[in-house]
Amino acid sequence: MKPSIKLAALAFVGMATLAAPAFAALKEGAQAPDFTAPAYLAGKPFTFKLADALKQGPVVVYFFPAAHTAGCNLEAHLFSVAIDKFKALHATVIGVTAGNTDQLSDFSKETEHCGGKFPVAADADASIAKEYDALLPMRPGWSDRTSYVIAPSGKIVHVYSNLKPNKHVEETLAAVKALEAKAQ
Repeated sequence: MKPSIKLAALAFVGMATLAAPAFAALKEGAQAPDFTAPAYLAGKPFTFKLADALKQGPVVVYFFPAAHTAGCNLEAHLFSVAIDKFKALHATVIGVTAGNTDQLSDFSKETEHCGGKFPVAADADASIAKEYDALLPMRPGWSDRTSYVIAPSGKIVHVYSNLKPNKHVEETLAAVKALEAKAQ
């Protein structure tokens, strides 16, 4: 194969890999790894415990690459706009990131992002993201954009992984609604 064709083929494969959604995420039906993490709600620090949140109802754990980046800003804003719909279904929403963790206090309270409506947790060493198979391939040490819906039993009932932030709220809200309908 000519070097220029080989180079073009490698470039195409590389671009296709970056453009494709991640598929390494944990699967539906798997037990969600329990975690405890430092978190912020409306700028105030607290300790988030997944086990405690599951006692209240389903939990949406959404991993995002980094606070104060374009896609993550949009995703946080979309969750903040929809938070009352999640709360009406007794669901907790928690954003988790391994990137820009020093900025989470501000990110959690800024109205253009979380608006103080739901917490975000720091995963400084990406250990939680690693347990959830939600590491960003092109930026080791940062979390991927992957959302999980976890039933009160601790089982994962829905997984959505896509670097585009636009559908994470829609996907997870539909899954929480389906879980609620099953319970009735």
